[in-house]
Amino acid sequence: MKEERIVNRIRNGDEQAIDAVMRRYARLLWSVSEGVLRGVASSQDMEECVADAFIKLWLEPEKFDPARGSLRLWLCMVVRSRALDRYREIRRREEQPINEDILSRSLNLEDRLLLEESKDKLREALALLPEQDRDIFLRRYAFEQKPKEIAAALGLPVKQVKNRLYLAKEKLRRLMTNENGGTQ
Repeated sequence: MKEERIVNRIRNGDEQAIDAVMRRYARLLWSVSEGVLRGVASSQDMEECVADAFIKLWLEPEKFDPARGSLRLWLCMVVRSRALDRYREIRRREEQPINEDILSRSLNLEDRLLLEESKDKLREALALLPEQDRDIFLRRYAFEQKPKEIAAALGLPVKQVKNRLYLAKEKLRRLMTNENGGTQ
């Protein structure tokens, strides 16, 4: 009931009510945004996602339905949605599908040389992965997110993220081996 009163106050243009909501949930919403955008976007992008959620609540308080869940959950879902949109937007703008600097720093010298020789083949192999598997793979190995962080960002169980990573690595290994003249 307290949340309904706060939202009703916001509907009536009470700035103190929205300020109270912002103070209460800003940290939580920041962590949701950061979980999706860490390593991909700037802190300003993360902050903008959080601000967008509060603006949505201020401008469209009727969109919150207490029968469907808590205000906290609703705000988290709005931020997560905004952050995923921002993530996709940033990815589309990137010229290269993989951040080679981050990836190569995590590989040893031998792997770096191999990577230099087969960048195009790697890109082609990554392009053959389903979009969600490619996203999970890049989050883990290019942006160094933990499976738990990836699961939270994508709304998937951790076990499913780990399984998809394993299968993606196996598929990439097969594709790269076959394309480089190796055996199955």
